[in-house]
Parts: sequence; C-alpha cells; structure tokens
Amino acid sequence: MRVLITGAAGFLGSHLCDRLLAEGHEVVGMDNFITGNPQNLAHLAGHDCYEFIRHDVSNFIFVPGKLDAVMHFASPASPNPNSPYGYVNLPIQTMKAGALGTHNTLGVAKAHGARFLLASTSEIYGDPLVHPQEESYWGHVDPIGERSVYDEAKRFAEALTMAYHRFHDLDTRVVRIFNTFGPRMHINDGRVVPNFIKQALQGEALTIYGDGQQTRSFCYVDDLIEGIYRLLLSDEHRPVNIGNPVETTILEFAQTINTMTQNEGLKFEPQRRGEGDPQRRRPDISRAKEVLDWEPNIDLVDGIRQTIPYFREKLSLQ
Repeated sequence: MRVLITGAAGFLGSHLCDRLLAEGHEVVGMDNFITGNPQNLAHLAGHDCYEFIRHDVSNFIFVPGKLDAVMHFASPASPNPNSPYGYVNLPIQTMKAGALGTHNTLGVAKAHGARFLLASTSEIYGDPLVHPQEESYWGHVDPIGERSVYDEAKRFAEALTMAYHRFHDLDTRVVRIFNTFGPRMHINDGRVVPNFIKQALQGEALTIYGDGQQTRSFCYVDDLIEGIYRLLLSDEHRPVNIGNPVETTILEFAQTINTMTQNEGLKFEPQRRGEGDPQRRRPDISRAKEVLDWEPNIDLVDGIRQTIPYFREKLSLQ
C-alpha cells in the first residue's frame, strides 16, 4: 500500500512510519512540527519508499499520486499544562487538528478511495464512571474545561469519521489509544513517564501530584503499533481500544522507576490545575482480542528497560 500518515514526526507517528516501511509499504509522512520532532524521522532520509510533506492538516491537503490508506495521527497530545507541547497551551491548534484536520484527511481518503484510520484516545471517556472502559461506554467529559480542547476534538473526530463511513460508505477505522510510552517521547513532554525517568536519571526525587493513588495502564509502543497495524488491515469499523489492561497506581510506577534507576526519593505536590484529570484508566481490550487477535506482550518493567537508554542519551545531549 501507499499510506499517508499525518503527525508523522510525532512519537507514535514516527514508529508507525517505521512499521509500515518494514512491512514493505510506501509511506508519505506529513507534519508541521508544532509538536513533532524532525529527529524522529531523520533516519528515513533517502529511503526509497518514504517521502515527506511539511504541512498543517487544518489546511486543505493535496497528495499527488494514488493513496491506499490515510492514517490521521496529527494532534498535540500531552495534557500537562506546564509543557510547551501540551494541548492546554495549544488549544486552538488542537481543536483544528481534530476538527478541520479530520475533515481534510477524510476528504483525501474519499478522493483516493482509500481506507481511513483515525487515532482517537482513551480521553474520549473523560474521568470515567465505568471501569474498566469498554468501547460501548459514552464517557464522562467536561465539554468546557481545560482538557476539553483535546477530549472534544477527538470525540468530534470520531463522530465525523463515522458520518463519512455511514453517508459516503468510506472504509474507516477508529483506534482509541491508551497511555503509551517508549523511545521518541519528548523528554520535556510533561507526562508521567518522561517526568519520572528524567528526574530519576538526574538523581532527583520523583514528583507525584496528589496522593499517587490515581491509576494508569501503560502500554509499550511496539505493542501499540502492532495493534494499530492489525486494525488497519482488518475490516473492523467500530472503535477499538488498544492499550495495556494492567492497571498501575502512579505511586507504584514511581517506585518501579526508582528501583530500576537506583534512584531514591518521592516528592508529593498538590494536584495540578485543570479539572477532569482521570483518576482511573484501564482499557477493556475484549474487542481487540476478538477481532484483531491482539493483546500486549511487553510488560511494564521490560518496556521501561527499553526506554531508559533513549532518555539517558537525550539528557546527555542537553
């Protein structure tokens, strides 16, 4: 296939480029680098089956040549209000990527008769009242809070994708991505994995906001990409959760990082500003198991072990 990937210079987009190229497909990467990192794609320069277009997806998209698939991954994704890459600090761009960007990429897919895959998020469930979260749950989301620019952009993107599927008979897929980590994350991203690893490697006490009893379910990036690739090749049009169903408290995660890096110390701070931070997060992956024959294989400790060298190298360059 020849595949357009928006957000190609991002954490997930760049890994997706690698996977598709490894499978023998041609890739057209697209990014405007508002949060994407050009270094994530530097190793692909000169690759015979890869080309890159610098472009903002909120503007009309034209890609010459035939496309067989379009994968829309362009969006700021960090919820941290203290991060320059966070959607709280890029609110308009985030909503435009989810609304106009989705409309434009769906239009490209329709024009080419291509299959379409939308990168959605566990954040569409908000601060859930149902646990674990299955795809039939409609969510508990504040539509006007600080996090709403991301949550509602993705919820709109899902609705628009399904509208194109129903009205235009477009061949669509929706992946709801849960917490993912691995190499190529921004080390100043502000989310818990980069924060903890960076602090630990610098010999600092790990900062926990609140009491540390809030939970996340961490999926290593290779597992996530495998699930997304299987979804792309499937005939499943309903949303599919892709993530790790093993639930971990933030306190437990901090202790794991300290142990693995031979670091010591925890520092507790008040809960960060911004309503809607989910207290529990765990995917029900029954649908992924059933229709994709997929579940994660890399546990948290192995994934962190593969991630630490990347952060150590990046910190040495600062």
